[in-house]
Amino acid sequence: MKFYQRFAYYLVGFSIGMFIVVVVWSGKDTRCNYFPNARVLNDIRNKPFHYDIEASRRLSEDWVDTIDIKNTLQYGDVDFDKSNIKTEGGKLYIIYGKTTKKQDITLEIINYPEKAVLRNIIKENKK
Repeated sequence: MKFYQRFAYYLVGFSIGMFIVVVVWSGKDTRCNYFPNARVLNDIRNKPFHYDIEASRRLSEDWVDTIDIKNTLQYGDVDFDKSNIKTEGGKLYIIYGKTTKKQDITLEIINYPEKAVLRNIIKENKK
């Protein structure tokens, strides 16, 4: 068998295999969260999210909005040195992010087994 014939068979098999993979994986809501940062943020995003009184007070100020909270929970960085501390029946996580105005913020979130509570929002001062 010549090279171009083998290559044609390879392409036909590869195409069928890719079609099967696309059909199987396209209908599922799959995520590849292999890194700890992505796992924690995904776990917090997928639970019912509540705001503590202090966080609600901060949200009433002009410098932060719920969109900033959602963006931080999507693209933020979890500080594992200060996080994963057991408190009040859940675990405290410190997450760093930015507002839409490029202001650095820090979120303190208590991650309970059934819900996540935003405890505080801290504005970071640039030095």
